[in-house]
Amino acid sequence: MKKITIITGHYGSGKTNLAVNLAVQASHEGKAVAVVDLDIVNPYFRTADFRELFSEKNIKLIAPDFANSNLDIPSIQFDLEQIAKSEDCLIIDVGGDDAGAVALGRYAEALTAYGDDVDMFYVINQRRYLTATPDEAISLMYEIENASRMKHTAIVNNTNLGKETNVDVVENSAEFASEISVRTGLPVIFTTFPEECAELTNTPDAYPVKIYVKPLWEI
Repeated sequence: MKKITIITGHYGSGKTNLAVNLAVQASHEGKAVAVVDLDIVNPYFRTADFRELFSEKNIKLIAPDFANSNLDIPSIQFDLEQIAKSEDCLIIDVGGDDAGAVALGRYAEALTAYGDDVDMFYVINQRRYLTATPDEAISLMYEIENASRMKHTAIVNNTNLGKETNVDVVENSAEFASEISVRTGLPVIFTTFPEECAELTNTPDAYPVKIYVKPLWEI
């Protein structure tokens, strides 16, 4: 994992769950990890919901004022550049779609100064409304880039159906992810599988994830 990893995508694509998994993995590797929650759009599934888990793993969490409260009033008052300098690994969970990416654009100049030490992953989920076709997913990707004033470096195929996800659901999305990769020129860096499914697939880029983010009715 590079110094800075930025996670973007459509609402409900699984950005936050991926961010949490990457943070926990980096912590297990002995790295000093910080997660910045830039999701000022969606008041429900935020990395700010995982303060207790992050505390147990010695992961630093930086979130907007009023995150995890009854007030959904975005107030970003932190120095991303300084945070990046002080940590081995910085993971940035960006809000959904281009609206959420506007907050990232505020830090575009400071982040791009890190050059090749920055990855910006675009998370795709073929089973989500409005990104079910390559055309839709690609169009949204470019909208996010325009809003953030940054360019993606790779794609993460995070196709899932929540707790209904099985090996077939993920494997059947391979052609979808491949077409997006070819048309954008970006590699599919990995394909996520729930932990219990990962050992059942021969997908070479399979990345097992623990499901931390769950709908309220499953909690």
